[in-house]
Amino acid sequence: MKLRLTARARLTVLYTGLVLAAGLVLAGLTYLFMRRRLEQRLVRIDLRGPDGRVETAPRPEDLLPDLDRLRDATLYELLIQALIALAVVTALAALLGWLVAGRVLRPIRAISATAQRLSAENLSERVPVNEPRDELAALAATVNGMLDRIQAGVASQKLFTANAAHELRTPLTTMRTAIDVTLDGEPSRDELITMAEDIRTAIGKSQRTLDGLLALAHSQAATGRRRLADLSDFVGVPDESNLRPAPVVGDPVLLEMMVSNLVDNALRHNDSEDEIEVETGVEGGEAFLRISNGGPLITPGEAERLLEPFVRGEGGRTAGEGVGLGLAIVHAIVLAHRGRIRLVPRDGGGLCVTLHFPGAPVAIADNRTDTALTCVYQGSADWR
Repeated sequence: MKLRLTARARLTVLYTGLVLAAGLVLAGLTYLFMRRRLEQRLVRIDLRGPDGRVETAPRPEDLLPDLDRLRDATLYELLIQALIALAVVTALAALLGWLVAGRVLRPIRAISATAQRLSAENLSERVPVNEPRDELAALAATVNGMLDRIQAGVASQKLFTANAAHELRTPLTTMRTAIDVTLDGEPSRDELITMAEDIRTAIGKSQRTLDGLLALAHSQAATGRRRLADLSDFVGVPDESNLRPAPVVGDPVLLEMMVSNLVDNALRHNDSEDEIEVETGVEGGEAFLRISNGGPLITPGEAERLLEPFVRGEGGRTAGEGVGLGLAIVHAIVLAHRGRIRLVPRDGGGLCVTLHFPGAPVAIADNRTDTALTCVYQGSADWR
C-alpha cells in the first residue's frame, strides 16, 4: 500500500532528513578528527635517557599499555554523546519543521479553502494577501486576479444568456400574438396573409439572431485553419480601388466575416449623403483596416458599449433592424487573431473603427511606402 503524505508532512520529513544528514556528517567528522588527533599525540613520546639524550619510543603501547584503552573509551564516549545530541536535535528539528511547514503552507490552505467555498453563485470572496510580498503573496494576488476575471466572465455570460433569451423570445411572442389575434373569430384571407407576413418577419429575425449567435460562437472558438491572407482582398471593392495590401495570418473565413460585418454596420448606420471611407495597409509593422461612416452623434462611452452583444446603435437609415451582434462578432474575431480594435466617434457624427493585427512574416505587399491610400464610396445598401 502506497503511503500518501500531505505537503506539510513531506516538508517536515525533508527538514528532519536534512538536519539528520547534517548531524551524522558532523558527528562522523568530529569522531575522525578526534581519533586522528589522539593517535598523533600517542605515536611519539619523548623520553630522556641516562645519558641525557632524548629518545623516542617506537610504540607507546610498550611504555603505556593503558593509553589505547583510554583512547578507545574516550572515542566511544564521544560517539555516544554525539548520537544522543543528534537524536535530541533531530527531534527538535522535526517539531520545528512541522510548525514552520504549517506556517509556510497557511496561505496555500487559505487559497484552497477559498476555492472550495466558491461557486457560480458566489464568486465575490477573495484570498487574503498578507505581508511580506513574497512568492506566496504573489500567488494569492494571481489567484485573486483570476477570480476577478472569472467573475466578470460569469456575469457577462449570464447577461449574454439573458439577452439571447430575450432576443429569441420576442419573435416567438410576436408570432403567438399574431396567431391569437387572427384566429380570434373568422379571419378573412387578407387577415391570414397579414398574419403570415408577420410570422415570416418574426421567423426572419429569429434566424438572423441564431445565425449571429452561431457566428459569434465560431469566432470565439477560432478553430479554423490559419494561413496568410490580405485584408484588402476581403473588402469587396471595385478593381480600380487603391487599397494598400495588409497581410495577416489568420482564418480567411473569419476575416471575411469580420470585414463583411464592419461594412454592413457602416452601411446600416450611415447617412445617405455621407461617404464611407475604407483604408487598409501597414503601419508600425502592423496590418490595419479602418472604416469610417457618418451617422448620429456618438459619445466615447456609447462607442465602447457597441462591442457588447445585443447593443444596437441608434439612428441611421436602417438602425434597429439588426440584432446587435455585428460588432461583437468583429471584436471576438479580432481577439482570436491577437489584434486590437478601437472605436472613435467622429466629430460630425458617425464612427471610425480601426483594427490592428500583428504583421505577417511573409510580405504580400510590394516595396511601396507604408502610406495607405484611401478608398471612398457612397453608401449603398447593396455593398457587402
